[in-house]
Amino acid sequence: MTQTLPVTNENSVTNRMAQYALSAAWHELPVEVQHESVRAWLNWVACAVGASSTKAMDCAVRGIVSMEPNGTVPVPGRSERVSLPDAALLGCVSSTAQTYDDTHFTTTTHPTGPVASALLSVAHVMAIAGKPVSGTEVLAALVVGMELECRTSCALTLNGVHPGWFMTGLSGAIGAAAAVGRLLKLTHQQMVFAIGHAATQAGGFRATHGSMGMTYIPGLAARNGVVAAYMAAADFTCGAIAIDGRNGLLQVLTLAADTSALVDGLGTRYEFLGNVYKPFPCGFVIHAALDACMHVVRENDIQHRDIERIDLKVAPKTLALCWRKLPTNVFEAQVSLFHWVAAAFVRRAAGVRQGELDCVLDPDVRALQERSDAEGDPLLADNQARVTVRLRDGRILEHFTANCIGSMTHPMSDEQLADKFRELVRPILGEARMSALLAKCLELPSAVDAATVLQMSVA
Repeated sequence: MTQTLPVTNENSVTNRMAQYALSAAWHELPVEVQHESVRAWLNWVACAVGASSTKAMDCAVRGIVSMEPNGTVPVPGRSERVSLPDAALLGCVSSTAQTYDDTHFTTTTHPTGPVASALLSVAHVMAIAGKPVSGTEVLAALVVGMELECRTSCALTLNGVHPGWFMTGLSGAIGAAAAVGRLLKLTHQQMVFAIGHAATQAGGFRATHGSMGMTYIPGLAARNGVVAAYMAAADFTCGAIAIDGRNGLLQVLTLAADTSALVDGLGTRYEFLGNVYKPFPCGFVIHAALDACMHVVRENDIQHRDIERIDLKVAPKTLALCWRKLPTNVFEAQVSLFHWVAAAFVRRAAGVRQGELDCVLDPDVRALQERSDAEGDPLLADNQARVTVRLRDGRILEHFTANCIGSMTHPMSDEQLADKFRELVRPILGEARMSALLAKCLELPSAVDAATVLQMSVA
């Protein structure tokens, strides 16, 4: 019989996180929280299936399968089978591949991907083993995982973490481990182990942005969370001070250890409600400027060749994260303010097709990027931007977006999210299968076996 060490430091943050992770119950969650969990799930499935045939996914799947060709777990939108941890990795890679995934507005974390991908992969394995997991069990675990992930990100931000860290890589594994730990019915002691193991695997730099590596970091968080939970279930121990103790996550990354953002109101105030869903497939800090540009496009009958120059005023974070001009590939374009502004005027749209290589390399799009400039304005919030379009005939067109769509104060509606689902999933599964999967996601709270979502999404 395996003997485990007793949990020490009972007042540690890791212990309090473990207690919350195991005690939260679906029927006790506020209706708003229950509803938002379904919205997060729906958006994640749409993004994961919708990007399943992208070049990034083709390369990622080929690399994984070359190492282990005899896996058993499906990947959304694909026909291949891989191992359990690799399925979690690939599902999350896919959900981020078109930069259409959700964002926790305060911390720029993408919280659903690591948690949802880990949960769906584990739910499949449990169903095959004759232990199906209900929809409410999965959604309650999703809430727990996202909440702990977002709160960890808030604590890191509050303590002054360097902005070069990719936040999802720092907190995503913690959320995934806690969520999977619930499905595995870990003891309190094992949940402490799981959270600790996940915290030690924090990593990922924003230098990966503009490449496929940007998708790998959230994917690793999903994979690491699964492994951490299963290792903990086998009583592989970890100390209880991995988050807030000496040389723990907060101290190592920030030189401070203010844990208020992690524990204040835990279980009664839900930080993950600060999560938003993207109406455009690009960095969320671009959305305000893109919203303003699309307004000018809709309201004026102008051609891109009529434009002499475009001037933008944006929140400083926009240029800090999405400064690239004249991107040369789709990954650089995803985080290029100038690409999306130019594409909006040249193609008169801002969807998935405007992020593809033919648009990225379009001479007209690139020429308009050259005629565009942007300035950070500290008085502007992340959901605000101003565009000034100067035409060759002397006219000046302006628009100020005070509250862009997809922001906390102007979120996408349920119907808009359903339309996004249709847009992304229909090309992969076809009309009939898309409609069936949409219905299954919306009805997940009544599902006996949540893994049917994965089975229905396989190409």
